[in-house]
Amino acid sequence: MHIDELRSRVDAELPRVRRDLQDLVRIESVSADPARFAEVQRSAEAVAALLRAEDFEDVRIVSAREDGRAPAVLAHKPAPQGQPTVLLYAHHDVQPENDHDEWDSPPFEPTERDGRLYARGAADDKAGIVAHLAAIRALGDDLRVGVTMFIEGEEEVGSDTLPDLLAEHRDYLAADVIVIADSGNWDIGVPALTTSLRGLVRVDIAVRTLTHAVHSGMWGGLVPDALMTLSRLITSLHDDRGNVSVAGLHAGPAADVDYPEKRLLAESGIAPGVEFIGSGTAVERLWTKPALSITGVDAPKVDGASNTLVPLARARISLRIAPGDTTANATECLRAHLEAHVPWGAELTFTVVDTGEPTQIDASGPAYDAARSAFADAWDGVEPIDMGVGGSIPFIAEFLDTFPQASVLVTGVEDPDTRAHGANEGLHLAEFERVCLAETLLLHRLASPTT
Repeated sequence: MHIDELRSRVDAELPRVRRDLQDLVRIESVSADPARFAEVQRSAEAVAALLRAEDFEDVRIVSAREDGRAPAVLAHKPAPQGQPTVLLYAHHDVQPENDHDEWDSPPFEPTERDGRLYARGAADDKAGIVAHLAAIRALGDDLRVGVTMFIEGEEEVGSDTLPDLLAEHRDYLAADVIVIADSGNWDIGVPALTTSLRGLVRVDIAVRTLTHAVHSGMWGGLVPDALMTLSRLITSLHDDRGNVSVAGLHAGPAADVDYPEKRLLAESGIAPGVEFIGSGTAVERLWTKPALSITGVDAPKVDGASNTLVPLARARISLRIAPGDTTANATECLRAHLEAHVPWGAELTFTVVDTGEPTQIDASGPAYDAARSAFADAWDGVEPIDMGVGGSIPFIAEFLDTFPQASVLVTGVEDPDTRAHGANEGLHLAEFERVCLAETLLLHRLASPTT
């Protein structure tokens, strides 16, 4: 089938796909909010209804939780004889919208402005769901591969039960190719395949220097307070250039991709005059080297602070680890560094909050060739780049471990200004159309030639 015919088919489906997306984002499927569990369930039911309307077989709403929370939707179209099966993944749960005053339009009312559709979940990741639907609808009776849909309901809260779901439904979900629509593209007009993601180790640390608070005038200068102790410990985690100074962490080279400084300044949100930290290329620092941030500190408020030495101070450390490392190694390296550097004999407590393994994908073989050609055609001759992601999607490692023979393609609808997880999350509509066409071409090209 010629690309022009498929392009016409996708164009014809886009108005209905857009309506389906708008209906989905009006459902407040915030998985982190127990008060909105009914909305998450309603979202799953809406997705299931869309799949039933496309004649998927055995559409199921499943959960690995006894209380039925985090509902995932499974559906299947069997493969014709001798043809591969493709697993299409997305998730229907969304992040909390937080302060409505920070949004330029209501967060759950889809609103178009300047070529973008704004709403929570408009990009991350309900657009991923309807991009899959667009490809299925465009191909119609000409779909020549098997398709299994897996639309998760707890991605935004860590996919805690995903390993159980994969184990329980392993035979149902088994596929030759897995397309995970939860990432993005390099830039507007430049497609990408995500081939690496950093992992995550989050820990809480606490230092104690006193059994109870004491007067700062009476004991200051002799007894260290916990905040100054914690501060010195935190400063040991980076060298003067801002590189992570924890020994034993892995780092590696990144793809030869130029990240223009103008884009870095605009997209990072860095304040005027502030310097970037670390050594190496920008993409190495963002994709293939460890990064460590302090994301929270427990301390008395400045307003109302008394003249006492603080006995206990806590901080949360977020350590992004490079592809090629493991969470077990990174955790122990971080623990050893903190124990070696805690000053003045202070008591240190180290508690692991959560972890997620990094991912490195060998993006070679027929499925990746088909994806690259599909992307290049959908973007009018612009070849896709192999992109790393500094953030973490730990569940990708679960798919790789569960289905080691499958080719895993990580794609998505996001662009540098999507603002996923933040206020004014927006889907670039022209790029979304290209995503829909690219997936249609991919499914068409994954089919083996018929005789």
